[in-house]
Amino acid sequence: MPALDPVDVPQPEPQPLTRLPFQPVKKSHILHCSYDYWHSKYRSSALKSRIIPLTPQFLSYLREDGIILPSETPTFPPPSTYNPSSSTSSDWDSDPDPDPSLSFPAIHQAIKETIHELGGLVAPKLNWSAPKDATWISMKKNSMECATPNDIYLLLKSSDFVTHDLEHAFDGCEEEEEESLTKENIKYVLVLRKWFKVNPSCEFRCFVRERRVIGVCQRDLNHFEFLFPMKEQLREVILEYFEKTLKGTFPDGNFVFDIYLPEPYDKVRLMDINPWAPRTDPLLFSWLELLTMPLPKPLLGIPDSGVDLPLLESLDLSSDEDTQDDMDVEEVEWKPEIRFVRKDDPEAYSFASPQYSAHKLPREVVQASADGETGMREFADQWQKMMDGEVELQTGSGDDDDDEPVDKTTAP
Repeated sequence: MPALDPVDVPQPEPQPLTRLPFQPVKKSHILHCSYDYWHSKYRSSALKSRIIPLTPQFLSYLREDGIILPSETPTFPPPSTYNPSSSTSSDWDSDPDPDPSLSFPAIHQAIKETIHELGGLVAPKLNWSAPKDATWISMKKNSMECATPNDIYLLLKSSDFVTHDLEHAFDGCEEEEEESLTKENIKYVLVLRKWFKVNPSCEFRCFVRERRVIGVCQRDLNHFEFLFPMKEQLREVILEYFEKTLKGTFPDGNFVFDIYLPEPYDKVRLMDINPWAPRTDPLLFSWLELLTMPLPKPLLGIPDSGVDLPLLESLDLSSDEDTQDDMDVEEVEWKPEIRFVRKDDPEAYSFASPQYSAHKLPREVVQASADGETGMREFADQWQKMMDGEVELQTGSGDDDDDEPVDKTTAP
């Protein structure tokens, strides 16, 4: 039969994208990225940490307005010589704040014991997020280093990232027919990691699509010249770790994982697994290029190619001509792109807003919150008097560092 002439069919013009082409994010994917879900699988390569399940009473404490911390010094009854009639109301706070840890004594004690077990210093996080945005309020400025339960409570209650975990974990997710999940179904945990001084140049974010690493980049947006000659070595180590550890064991085909790769740059430590979703920062990539990046088609015989291997083996697909052609063709291995901040990149300079700059507060607010309810009440009264013109507004001179806002712009 003679071949039919092809009919010219007008092809529709591609429409511009109006939103990022993400597949619907399932709540199960968010739960798979929770630290307590994946840590037991990858414990051997993860950072040393302990997981403490949280009770409704502790979660209520984190959600409460204001910052009231437990007393870290034991209280004793007044001496026998104490005469209550000689004391005036101005000497003592007539309405002391109750110790919040009395509603979760087991967790409070577990935190103390875990800090001691991990060497006296820890870094906290909840299921997904660490309070990096709250390091400005820490006793160790710009650090998540915690030596006491109160250090941990202060960071957790001051963090917008932690609030997102508690209130918005499933935002943007589609409903799954088999099970209706809400934030009340989440088993929240407190993760305490053994504290160590992180070298920011050794932190990398890796993007996985269709069970293939498609991109790697720095997490810290500063220029590190020594990384560039090591690009091939780092890529090889990261890909080897992914193939042996994560590729066939993580339940989802698309996800993002963070690693720490310190000297001598031959052993990967898994830091975190993040959702393949807009909430995860693509850093030196954009989500549009990650979602639309062309990937090579799987080869026959590759486990994740979807080909029925027994059926393939039963077919005689070889010939002398094919064999000769295969010998003449050199297969080019596809490698994911790895990006570093170059010296002339804007990210390497301070032209942009500092990290977490939206979370700065005036020093007076921080000091008032540390004084509890009484301090906040006094601050509010003073502020109202300033607004009413009863008290002159306080302005600092240009060279007075004490009047600058508290800087909480960086995190380890």
